[in-house]
Amino acid sequence: MANLELLDPFAQDYPETLVTQLAFGHACCLRFNRTGSHLAAGLLDGSAVIWDFLTHGPVRTLKGHTRPINSVSWSRCGRYVLSAARDWKLVLWDLQDGSRLHTVRFEAPIWGADMHPSNHLICAAALFEDKPCLVDMSSGKVVKHVLPTVPLRSQEDIEGMTEKQAASDASQQTLVTIWDKSGNYILSGTSKGWINIIAYPSLDIVKSIRIGNTNIKHMRLSPSGRELVLNPADRVIRTIQLPDLATVTVETEIEIEYKFQDVINRLQWNAAAFSQSGDYVLAASHKRTEIYIWERASGTPLVKILEGTREELVDMDWHPVQPLVVAAGLEQGVIYVWAIPQAENWSALAPDFVELEENVEYEEREDEFDIVDDEELNKRKAVNEDEDVDITTIDQRELDQEGFRIPVILEKDEELIQVEHVQSPVRPRTVKSSTKDVNSGLKRKR
Repeated sequence: MANLELLDPFAQDYPETLVTQLAFGHACCLRFNRTGSHLAAGLLDGSAVIWDFLTHGPVRTLKGHTRPINSVSWSRCGRYVLSAARDWKLVLWDLQDGSRLHTVRFEAPIWGADMHPSNHLICAAALFEDKPCLVDMSSGKVVKHVLPTVPLRSQEDIEGMTEKQAASDASQQTLVTIWDKSGNYILSGTSKGWINIIAYPSLDIVKSIRIGNTNIKHMRLSPSGRELVLNPADRVIRTIQLPDLATVTVETEIEIEYKFQDVINRLQWNAAAFSQSGDYVLAASHKRTEIYIWERASGTPLVKILEGTREELVDMDWHPVQPLVVAAGLEQGVIYVWAIPQAENWSALAPDFVELEENVEYEEREDEFDIVDDEELNKRKAVNEDEDVDITTIDQRELDQEGFRIPVILEKDEELIQVEHVQSPVRPRTVKSSTKDVNSGLKRKR
């Protein structure tokens, strides 16, 4: 992000074309850190790779899982990464040396986990056919707290409920959990189309919102934390304008802001997200190779369809600073990068550089090509060599706000070797039936 000041503030603010690909194993899930300097990718073989997005090279490989990773999450400082996988484990990594700080084991595979925005030792996890958990590692020991799933209804709704409705509420499962920007609330989506707003640390539901009757597969907050995008199984992407959650009660009305869908093809969606400004909503189509981008201000115009891949896309993320999108392919696990092609503007880097439209006659200076004596050259080199060059001190102004930068590994790292693509694809979370049909083979015999 060193040349951020050179970007045109009035340029197009959404990506245009496929510019490059990143290949290292079979990527299943992706997430940028807060500054966009690094990208975390969970792989099919249970490894996680940290990419330096300036050089497009891997700087860390984290091996701690035996099954595909379902989600990765960053701490605010960019030093810690949380990975959740289908091997029933949650691992907290320290990128300072690539070590494991904590490994948490559950009694079921993990749909996904999200790290607390200001405390990397606290996270919320959604489990397959089990109750969601809040995991607290602050004391040095792993403490699990069960999160509620049954939606909170008003007194009027409770009085008019039938036994069938009560049984339906009790049978719900939480499929996704995320933190709000303040870290005081957890937002969870259920298999019956409810969103529960859970207060932290009391872990009580303060508000439940009914979106529909189908699974809520994904939820993402905008960078400002004031908007929420939902990806239910009913083929309609929804956005919600969140009020101040500290003032929300059971009676507070929270309505859908906009709905986005492919009216002609009636496509399912594998993932949904916001742009870095929150002005656009993007979604990866199911069993298709495109990413759709809508403008959120008006709620209807489809401004761009990102194409160029030959495989379905299972997860994606928008860069926190630039108009750039990354997505992971289903069959090969390649990471595709869409951006705006940048034309070379040398005058921006060298103010005295002049671009010529046609050949001109050049007049050389009188001493421009004079031969310099070898003794004079040696004297100049000797003067320059006497200057001490500091190659160890890091300028603090170049660091992130929290002052952490992933150290460079100088010696050869045998782990940074190209991993062969695994041919068996990871199909995204099912949307055709209840969660009991999802990954049924993962359920361990008890």
